[in-house]
Amino acid sequence: MKKIVSALTILLVAASLFAGGGKEKDTSVLTVGATPEPHAEMLKLVVDDLAAQGITLKVLEFTDYVTPNEALESGQIDANFFQHLPYMDSFNQERGYHLVNAGGIHIEPMALYSKKVKSLAEIASGATIAIPNDPTNEGRALLLLQSAGLIKLDPAAGITATPINIVENPLNLKFTELEAATMPRVLTDVDAAVINGNYAIPAGLIASVDGLFVEGADSPYVNIIAVKDGNQADARVVALVEALQSQEIVEFIKTRYPNGEVVKVF
Repeated sequence: MKKIVSALTILLVAASLFAGGGKEKDTSVLTVGATPEPHAEMLKLVVDDLAAQGITLKVLEFTDYVTPNEALESGQIDANFFQHLPYMDSFNQERGYHLVNAGGIHIEPMALYSKKVKSLAEIASGATIAIPNDPTNEGRALLLLQSAGLIKLDPAAGITATPINIVENPLNLKFTELEAATMPRVLTDVDAAVINGNYAIPAGLIASVDGLFVEGADSPYVNIIAVKDGNQADARVVALVEALQSQEIVEFIKTRYPNGEVVKVF
């Protein structure tokens, strides 16, 4: 498929969403918010497929996990592609939003990384571990550390566990709770950090190569196309999901992420 760059508008500033807000929406245009990699990269590949169906795909890039959901709920964008299902469910509950899953695309395995040690066995007593501070990714990170045998959580805490739910901490690990996007930047300042795939990848971190411990491929944290409830049957959204669940995307994942940094779910 020949890539037509001009067909894809990548906007780098969230404020651009609100320009011309009083104009009637063009129903042939589908505006999707996404984090840069791998989400926006996948979207670039399906521009021509959607254009052939009379749909102009516009992509707005975000570097945080909050603004794209706010933009979706307010109707400034038509869909977003950056989050996993538990995060969306948590966001809906916390904010009273009405976002739904229009289709699952892939998993980005979360992993524990370190610049100071080369194995779990080298993590010393009193080590500082950085973990994401948003509710679902924090719980996900702690469950990963539990699977690694570093801590034990109260089973009742589930996927929304926080450090207060740790019932066994034999190494007396200390936890620094930070925004997920900052994790690669603080990696040299802590003994280890649990980093989401979409932030690890741009930082040059490969879970299967650099990770001290990697989330399993059976993870429930599937990255989805999210839309506002009522729009999941929109023909443009259906076409987008079908395009992203294509053999072209399968081949892209195999080629771009040969070490399992991204795993398809369709």
